[in-house]
Amino acid sequence: MKTFSAKLLELRRRKGLSQEELADRLGVTRQSVSKWEGGAAMPELSKLVALSELFSVSVDYLVKDYLEEPERPESSIPRSTAKLEEQVEEISRYFRTWEWTSKTKVFGIPLVSVCFCMYPHMSRCRKTAKGIVAIGNIAVGVVALGLLSAGVFSIGALSAGVFALGALAFGLAALGPVAIGLMAFGPVAIGLWYAGGVAALGGKISVGVAAVGETAVGYDAAGKQVLLWGNGLTSAEVETFLLEYHPNLWRPLLKLLAFFGANIK
Repeated sequence: MKTFSAKLLELRRRKGLSQEELADRLGVTRQSVSKWEGGAAMPELSKLVALSELFSVSVDYLVKDYLEEPERPESSIPRSTAKLEEQVEEISRYFRTWEWTSKTKVFGIPLVSVCFCMYPHMSRCRKTAKGIVAIGNIAVGVVALGLLSAGVFSIGALSAGVFALGALAFGLAALGPVAIGLMAFGPVAIGLWYAGGVAALGGKISVGVAAVGETAVGYDAAGKQVLLWGNGLTSAEVETFLLEYHPNLWRPLLKLLAFFGANIK
């Protein structure tokens, strides 16, 4: 009698799949497939159904040791049908994963690199897009766009760069719901030098509803020099206050901080 693990190993090899390829088709890890084939674990019902469809056998054949031959052995499938299945699978893979790297390079680095996958848990989706312009689940480049991104200009759920925009952003200049950097702006902003947001903590200047810094502007503010929002502030009032203590403040940054100060509530 053949156990499930032995049948799975035989069917996988007959179809010419590696453990990693089988795992990708089922949306599981290679380690899971290895455990199934080693007899250390059994797949859940939904995966058993998927296996039966993939190998064209019944679930009964897979789980019942006394059934020695599959009800529909793959060898009985007409070649035309098998070929069609392969084509459908290839099309499916295309829509699940898309990878492309431009031939044009700058200092040996691809100009554009794309590695995007709809199912991030799949092993082939763990590749990193690396290029001058990088787009992918994980992206590293001068301009990077991805769930996890790092670059000079970086946009992503988790973003790190000179200029970073993301749900969680780290950078020289960071913008996002949670922003951390030399200059940080967002609902929660922590800036080594400057910060603007709802809750703002800045080393030199902080502007926010709750602001803490050497110079602080806010509804609730704490610092050496403090300007409270009170019944309201205008941009001109905030600019005048900041220039009094920071006369050499970069003018575009002054305008941005003044905007935050005038629109605290």
